[in-house]
Amino acid sequence: MDRKTIVACLMLLLAGCTGSKAIVVGSKNFTEQVLLGEILAQQIERQLHVPVIRKLDLGGTLLAHEALTGGSIDLYPEYTGTALTAILKQPVASDAQAVFDRVRDRYHTEWQLAWLPPLGFNNTFAMVVRGEEKASTLSDAARSRAWRLGMGYEFQTRPDGLDGFLNIYHLRLDGAPVTMDLGLIYAALQSRKVDMIAANSTDGLLSVLDVKVLEDDRHYFPPYQCAVVARETTLARYPNLRPALEQLSGHLPDAVMRRLNYQIDGRHRPIAQVAEEFLNTFPVKQTAP
Repeated sequence: MDRKTIVACLMLLLAGCTGSKAIVVGSKNFTEQVLLGEILAQQIERQLHVPVIRKLDLGGTLLAHEALTGGSIDLYPEYTGTALTAILKQPVASDAQAVFDRVRDRYHTEWQLAWLPPLGFNNTFAMVVRGEEKASTLSDAARSRAWRLGMGYEFQTRPDGLDGFLNIYHLRLDGAPVTMDLGLIYAALQSRKVDMIAANSTDGLLSVLDVKVLEDDRHYFPPYQCAVVARETTLARYPNLRPALEQLSGHLPDAVMRRLNYQIDGRHRPIAQVAEEFLNTFPVKQTAP
């Protein structure tokens, strides 16, 4: 039995002995999400001193949302544009505050879920090419040639993904788009298996590889502000949970998120260690248990 399993078991035993129900933190299944889930879990442990169960790397958007609405997790980080289009099935919109307000209100009405203030970064889709390419905008790319396109599974099926993207930009494709795990798309681009990838704007590898993000000059992609979404019943059960989580709001701008992601994807450092170091970098007010 490894150390993490032993700690998890001890926390569950503590929860049973004290009568305190553990808070369950979830995440989707890519680096940034797992890292954010770990940051949230450690912040709760530091500030509330209650047991935390981690259900990280759950899967895609729909699986994470179902886990939250079904009560198997209490909170997880989500993106406003994803919630608007993939969950609420609403048309793409470009006003960040309007999107946040609409998502916050609908989640409260339909599922009694609360959106906390955004963490500080906007992780929009980023169409990335090798640095040698002459195109600088997506319109340039559409005019220049046909492209071998690589992407994660969600981009191919989401309403703010492939179909709408091709409809707006009329990008010519060299063969069928190649779907793969998000962790493989940069390697596929570097090895020239594909010429363009649907990545994320806070990917750590963007800061170190010879690649560039093509400007979304027709403003297709909606805002994807990241924020914590939590069950209102959980926030009511732990009155200090909301202020503890809101301490993180605004402390993760794009550049910081990109740097943290690179620590994991580029330097292969342990996620728990990166999360701990981040939480040590800014002063927070101690919240009473």
